[in-house]
Amino acid sequence: MAKPIFKLRFEGVTAGYGNLPVVERLSFTVREGERLGLIGRNGAGKTTTLATAMGLADLIDGRIYLGEADISRASTFARARAGLGYVPQSRDIFPSLTVEENLLAGLQGRSAGEALAQVYKLFPRLKERRNNGGTKLSGGEQQMLSVARALVGKPRILLLDEPLEGLAPMVRDELMDAIVRMSEQFGVGCVLVEQHVDVVMKFSSSVIVLERGVAAFSGPTAKLSEDAALLNRTIGLEKC
Repeated sequence: MAKPIFKLRFEGVTAGYGNLPVVERLSFTVREGERLGLIGRNGAGKTTTLATAMGLADLIDGRIYLGEADISRASTFARARAGLGYVPQSRDIFPSLTVEENLLAGLQGRSAGEALAQVYKLFPRLKERRNNGGTKLSGGEQQMLSVARALVGKPRILLLDEPLEGLAPMVRDELMDAIVRMSEQFGVGCVLVEQHVDVVMKFSSSVIVLERGVAAFSGPTAKLSEDAALLNRTIGLEKC
């Protein structure tokens, strides 16, 4: 009997903060190795969607599944232990720790040697700065460290909330190249929220366009690229 494919699944999810919904009736599935993009104007509900998946926003209605388990009411810690990784917009590294100490803090039942070798191969710049404190890193290096720290926890699905914010174009390219290699080499499924729509369209095999908390489009990226009217209405682009 074939082993079930590990996936994150939203079924009719309405979520927000308190009783105030930010996203409504949202359904999608992302499997290991797949790459899903979330785009939309500011305030459309992209960050709230990721926060809901991680248990950091209030689920008002619907169900969330990770693998075969219903995690709708599970703790953030339990979701992380079950294979869900999260890179928040705020980066959230420990500034008082070195690069390597930050990485070791993210370990979950893995040997340090194996985990460090993996992330240093993806992010050679972090290996060069492994003894540097968090406050001595550039913005791009801090973001690399945030992604790498999530990776050492061995997630099967990784949520990325605007990882390119504030980064120079060259650093953006370096970081996205590493994320693509991570997905391809280790089969990690990714959900990417990013303001750089061209990056999302290039990275993702499927995409959701959120408009005022509701999915205005959900499907293959190639199909969205052909819908100039929808892109213009929802995110102010004539084309990608």
